[in-house]
Amino acid sequence: MRMNIAVREAPPAIWRLLKVYTQLLLIAFALVPACLIAYLYFAQDPTLKFENHAFHEIAIAAATLEGFFVTYVTWTCYRSSGEPLLRWLTLGFLGFVLIYALHGAFTGLAHHNMWLFLLYGPASRLVMSILLFVGLLSYHRPPERVEKRSNARDWTMWLGFFVLVDIAVAYVANSAIAGSLMVRLSMEGGALVFSILNVMTLMLRRIRSPLMVIYGISITWFALSSLAFILGRPWNHMWWLAHAIFAAGFFLLSYGVVAAFRTTRSFSTIYSQEELTARLAEAMARTESALQELQHTNQKLERLAATDPLTGAANRRQFIESVEAEITRAKRGGAPFSLLALDLDNFKAINDSYGHQIGDEVLRRFVQTCLEAIRPYDGFARVGGEEFMVLLPQSLLEAARTIGERVRVAIARSAFEAGIGRLVEVTVSIGVSQFGHDGDTIDTLLRVADERLYRAKHQGRNCVVAA
Repeated sequence: MRMNIAVREAPPAIWRLLKVYTQLLLIAFALVPACLIAYLYFAQDPTLKFENHAFHEIAIAAATLEGFFVTYVTWTCYRSSGEPLLRWLTLGFLGFVLIYALHGAFTGLAHHNMWLFLLYGPASRLVMSILLFVGLLSYHRPPERVEKRSNARDWTMWLGFFVLVDIAVAYVANSAIAGSLMVRLSMEGGALVFSILNVMTLMLRRIRSPLMVIYGISITWFALSSLAFILGRPWNHMWWLAHAIFAAGFFLLSYGVVAAFRTTRSFSTIYSQEELTARLAEAMARTESALQELQHTNQKLERLAATDPLTGAANRRQFIESVEAEITRAKRGGAPFSLLALDLDNFKAINDSYGHQIGDEVLRRFVQTCLEAIRPYDGFARVGGEEFMVLLPQSLLEAARTIGERVRVAIARSAFEAGIGRLVEVTVSIGVSQFGHDGDTIDTLLRVADERLYRAKHQGRNCVVAA
């Protein structure tokens, strides 16, 4: 028993509602860290601390290794696509890792030089947020040149810049202004401001591809982590929550990078299932068109390989294949067939008197006249300069001689134009052979037809010899 289930399209209002619902879900997901921040800020004692240097060092080391890996993947995507956004993403990841690693390395100095330990965190986030913002401004710009992607000098200069930042942070941490709360707040506040600018730019430009949605949520979490760092104090729960929020944003952004690497290696090219399906359909359509064009070209080549280019008649190879097929059918019990061997009389004299151009025109006209004189299903081929063959299926010797005579008369009565009002007299000599009567192999049939053609030549030309 078969059941037919009618599937109705949802009303437009439902589609609009689903769209709004999806957007609200994304916004809620992006703001989840804000709820956690509010909970700790209003419901937890800020003086509670969890100071564990070993845990902090292990966490920073793992983040550093993961950061280097994501930097490499992003750089590989940039090398492949040349997308400017990926270049700045690579620099953002690299700058963050090279500066943030010292935040973990100096954990043991937290009680001796708090600022040397503490300032590398906000500095790394500030540098990363600035570079990501610059990258967003370059979104959808044309791919960069190949030589620019591999320019070692540019990358070395950026490495040098990040090292200078490390040195500058160390200098500030050991200076008199290090104890000022404004130093840390200005760095963290700068990271917060640039992250907010990133999100606002993303919204104003209405960039909503799946990869950029991931990018936007990640930047939102970076902004909220900076807010949590501003509200928190070293080692208290808000401070650890800030680390967790930033790590979650970093992991999410790295997921987007890996998704790009596994698909288009570009953030501008959407990797959603719908667009991949559409692009696949376009690629399949182009492939189908190319296959059709290739098939058409192959058919054209096959015709050229089987056709005489001057007259359009079949060539010798094609004719031999047709005769061999006819022999196979005849040996299975089919009716015998016959061959005609044709040769234009005194064709060399035509070429010598009127030129090869007139000779070529005579050949073309000769072929057309022969095709009109033989039956539609008979095979006609040019096998030499002025030599032609005709395959006559289901024709005995006498019937073949009659057809040959009809061809001879048609040629003799035709007017072959030689230019400037002059006519060329053209005649043809014909030899006939029959399968079974004169032999049962292709070589024998061709030899007999040629022998009778030569006899026609010796008998004065312009005649048909069948015995």
